Amino acid sequence: MKKLFSTLMALTALAIIATGCSKEAKDKKAADNAAALIDAIYVQERTALTDTQCDAAKKAWDKLTDAQKALVEGENADPDYFGRDTGDASMDNALNQDGIKEDEILVVSFGTSFNGSRAEDIYGIEKAIQAANPDWSVRRAFTAQIIINHIQARDGVKIDNMDQALERAVKNGVKNLVVQPTHLMHGAEYDELAAAVSKYESKFESVKIAEPLLGEVGMDANVINEDKKAVALAIVDAAVSTSGFNSLEDAEKAGVAYVLMGHGTSHNAKVSYSQMSTQMKNLSYKNVFVGTVEGEPEETACDAVIDAVKNAGYKKVILRPLMVVAGDHANNDMAGDDDDSWKFMFNASGAFDSVECQIAGLGRISAIQQLYVAHTAAALNELKKN
Repeated sequence: MKKLFSTLMALTALAIIATGCSKEAKDKKAADNAAALIDAIYVQERTALTDTQCDAAKKAWDKLTDAQKALVEGENADPDYFGRDTGDASMDNALNQDGIKEDEILVVSFGTSFNGSRAEDIYGIEKAIQAANPDWSVRRAFTAQIIINHIQARDGVKIDNMDQALERAVKNGVKNLVVQPTHLMHGAEYDELAAAVSKYESKFESVKIAEPLLGEVGMDANVINEDKKAVALAIVDAAVSTSGFNSLEDAEKAGVAYVLMGHGTSHNAKVSYSQMSTQMKNLSYKNVFVGTVEGEPEETACDAVIDAVKNAGYKKVILRPLMVVAGDHANNDMAGDDDDSWKFMFNASGAFDSVECQIAGLGRISAIQQLYVAHTAAALNELKKN
């Protein structure tokens, strides 16, 4: 009898273990399937399958249990792809409507999947441009297909890429087209934008690409322009106001340094960051420093900026993005909790009493919006001359 009881207990234990293993395997399989579908749309090229793939990825995610969602891991996939709350997508406007007039202003951005930032930063610029040009139709295009796919899959919102937006303009009979990039500088993204527009130039009576935010690049770190000065004044004013000081001088007296984090680039336009540093010095902004995620130029790398702030004697640091949009870089590379974020590294240096972050893009600052409006106006004037 005892032997029979022991046998039954052993079989029961094996059954429990088998069931547990089966459940773990099932959970892993479901999570891996969702991850593979996310990785399939984490691409920079739109194809005939993109819409179907976006739908499939979201459906696979929605079928997962909370435990399974936590297991999602792929080359680019993770639980945050669908699970992170980035704000209300309905606050934004994709601006992909037809019914375009003969005159169109196409506002082109890299894009962001952070809904709140997209509504405040990108849509904020677009609304300002539309308000200043009521007789023109303002539409949107993003250059990052990866981001377009993310938004479409997660929120069901479709945003045009460059080809889609330009094809829409042609289909709607647009005659005069002004393209306003929201990019910071004449970098790689701007070059790609110009190449995309050139393929469609013959389909319009006139086409003009307006200046990006910082205007012409210039030859070296000492060559600055009024655009860079306007941006420096606007972002520092916003940073000081947000941190509760009446002036930059008051912040300096309190031992506060502002670190403005840009993206960085290997493109020759990277000198723009050095020029922004020069502009800060010319404005006597002693406690304002410029850095970049990519660390290009070299003096803008995080460790170099930490040393510069430390050697200048400031004990309190406020990080803020020198980016049009407060998206992934601002939320993760700057303000994230991982050990490679700027917030973490500044704290880990042990040189500062406090490190705070202001997660706000340039696009939501009124003065910056008006600078884009001015660049659009300059492009419109060029069209009239021609």
